Amino acid sequence: QDIEKVMDFKNHSLPLARIKKIMKADEDVRMISAEAPVVFARACEMFILELTLRSWNHTEENKRRTLQKNDIAAAITRTDIFDFLVDIVPREDLKDDVLA
Repeated sequence: QDIEKVMDFKNHSLPLARIKKIMKADEDVRMISAEAPVVFARACEMFILELTLRSWNHTEENKRRTLQKNDIAAAITRTDIFDFLVDIVPREDLKDDVLA
């Protein structure tokens, strides 16, 4: 059942019009198929879920029940797949224990 949910590209919670607008922000992009924003929407949802789960782990490690900005920064710093985000995370959001 979970696999079917992952493969269901018709149900998405991000606005396709907004995704298409972002895609068209690049002047080199001329035409976008109807399926492309749907695939991007699903990819974005999966990205947000993964980052949230890793951030939540940091929240629980610190015995808190509210996910904070520094938890997201910690998840980004600790996870190689998020290396492309390191430069956009303000350094003041990272505590010494995260950088160690």
